[in-house]
Amino acid sequence: MNKSAELIEVFSSVQGEGMLVGLRQAFIRFAGCNISCDYCDTGSLTAPKHCLMEATPGRRDFFPQANPVGLERIAMHLEGWCRGWPGVHHSISLTGGEPLLHHDALVEWLPRLRSILPIYLETNGVPHETLGTVIDNIDYISMDIKLPSTSGEADLWDCHQRFIEIAAHKELFVKVVVGETTQDWEVIRACEIIAAVGKNIPLIIQPMTGKDGSVTVSPIKVIELQETACRYLKEVRVIPQTHKFLGMI
Repeated sequence: MNKSAELIEVFSSVQGEGMLVGLRQAFIRFAGCNISCDYCDTGSLTAPKHCLMEATPGRRDFFPQANPVGLERIAMHLEGWCRGWPGVHHSISLTGGEPLLHHDALVEWLPRLRSILPIYLETNGVPHETLGTVIDNIDYISMDIKLPSTSGEADLWDCHQRFIEIAAHKELFVKVVVGETTQDWEVIRACEIIAAVGKNIPLIIQPMTGKDGSVTVSPIKVIELQETACRYLKEVRVIPQTHKFLGMI
């Protein structure tokens, strides 16, 4: 027991994507990923020598913490935030990289972390084998379906479908990142996979954004893709990466 994990950073910010957009979260960013998307904005996911931990929530006053980091260090830090800034944080976001690569540590970590705040998992929707080991202690799941046109990844459809079948037992929404070259068949395939599990599962269409936060997809393209998705699912929203144009991490 007393498992530790390789982390990149621990910080407080406003959730910029998906169904919980605008809510304040405590983010734990895990190192490492099992895929390599063309649009990834995280940068190097190799575990650094030190994890950067924000001392004051949202103020970017980071200090180094040697990797790997143990549960007690993280839990005490987040508990301190909750005491000093009560009611500010809605939940803890497990992000990355791919947090489920650290499922051995999460099995131990999540019951303690969940006693502090609800747990929100941000995942690429591929490692379905490990989701089942931790899902009992997860409250919200933000899952990507990786479209070939934007991610550069292909043949992940079966993994995504098995992932949704497990994740649907929690409060789940699915996100697809779309670009100017995204084709209708990609969105249709994603919708068919989602609808096979439940037509009420929300789909978020997220237009690609530049480093300056500007949307790089034409409005008509986004509208047409939403119209296509609405033929299959009951709730399809268009939500850009709001944290980028707000200048937040």
